[in-house]
Amino acid sequence: MSEWIDMSPWAGREDPEPNSLRWHQVIEPLPAGSRAANAPAGIALLGFACDAGVARNHGRIGAAGGPRAIRKALANLAWHHGASAFDAGDVVCHPHGSDDGMESAQSRLAGRAAALLDAGHLPVVLGGGHEVAYGSWSGLARHLENAASGKTAPVIGIINLDAHFDLRNPLLTPGQRGSSGTPFAQIADECERRGWPFRYACLGVSRANNTAALFERATEFGMLVREDHEITAASLDGIGDELDAFIADCDRIYLTIDLDVLPASEAPGVSAPAAHGVSLPLLERLAVRVRDSHKLALVDLAELNPGFDIDGRTAKAAARLIHQLTLAP
Repeated sequence: MSEWIDMSPWAGREDPEPNSLRWHQVIEPLPAGSRAANAPAGIALLGFACDAGVARNHGRIGAAGGPRAIRKALANLAWHHGASAFDAGDVVCHPHGSDDGMESAQSRLAGRAAALLDAGHLPVVLGGGHEVAYGSWSGLARHLENAASGKTAPVIGIINLDAHFDLRNPLLTPGQRGSSGTPFAQIADECERRGWPFRYACLGVSRANNTAALFERATEFGMLVREDHEITAASLDGIGDELDAFIADCDRIYLTIDLDVLPASEAPGVSAPAAHGVSLPLLERLAVRVRDSHKLALVDLAELNPGFDIDGRTAKAAARLIHQLTLAP
């Protein structure tokens, strides 16, 4: 955690009334070295400035700028939290010659996330393309593996709010490499290698944007799946009950939100805008239900592309979700 942390995005309005703090007035750079041990456990924002997976997936690049845009949108929101808040800096994807650096960035993200978890923080990872998911999950797995010390295999429940399954087999992709479209297939393979159960729910998926083969894979994995058009105000409580049942069978929950699950009118600044999507009020209620389970261990948000973000709508939606998810249940 010794990298320099850029705090310049954390600026905004300061109100003269008492008890009127905003995020930018509260958040601090995460202490490094020996001082880190004395830092109280809290919310730790960690950027993943990478969209190499989006490029491999033939999407429109620009998500590497997502972490800074989310911080700027979050900075001016009112502070209603009890926990401390820290900025843990960014994991930056550095190309090396013909290597775009994605796997190295994922590995470094895993190490940083595991260290935050070991210190008792709630990591909130700011993407970046959805290749962030493999690094986030790997960090949680490393933390739980260290804590298990020979006990039974941990059951990590993955809840993905997304228009896409991101279950494509990396061995069938060009160059047999991972991308923003493969992280959950990679996680499934890693679970099989470790002898761990693979528990994955995907809510908001678009049938029009996922092949029949991907729906078949989801069935093979026994996934909880709800399509975008199924998630309505009338159905939300029933889907929430299904989500509760999924969570009950898991030890810890990893929540990953691909912002392209939102309608393009609400989230234009993503790598692949959604024609239908799930509106923010409905999405937020599902996310808060996960928060209130008391099993949430790690959150990430993916695919914010600031270059296409009209009026900062997508960044504001991301900031709102982070604000809600980090409130005390």
